[in-house]
Amino acid sequence: MPPVRKPKPEASAPHAAARVKKIEAIIKPFKIEEVKEALSEIGVEGMTVTEVKGFGRQKGHTEIYRGSEYAVDFLPKIKLETVVAADLVEKAVDAILKAARTGKIGDGKIFVIPVEEAVRIRTEEKNERAV
Repeated sequence: MPPVRKPKPEASAPHAAARVKKIEAIIKPFKIEEVKEALSEIGVEGMTVTEVKGFGRQKGHTEIYRGSEYAVDFLPKIKLETVVAADLVEKAVDAILKAARTGKIGDGKIFVIPVEEAVRIRTEEKNERAV
């Protein structure tokens, strides 16, 4: 009987995916600088920011243009994405909460998503080393 090869732990272990998490935050546009600074202070080194439109419970609003009323269903928001080591997630979420909160409807949402694998293209470093 041939010897059984064990897979590399980094590639196949379920806990490997848990070491890196993606945080997606949908926030009000005027809060992005405060959030960016708060994340930088705790050691988050990179992020992607996208201008998006959407709505949640606030359902948009109506405006008048040239005498006609129309509904603005999709409100401008910022989608911030960052990938961090799992041990930094709680601090990052807290930093976003504190910096993005106005206390009014439409402050946004934060989602934490497990990342199966992260690879830095330049060096081929993986997972925690890649972020």
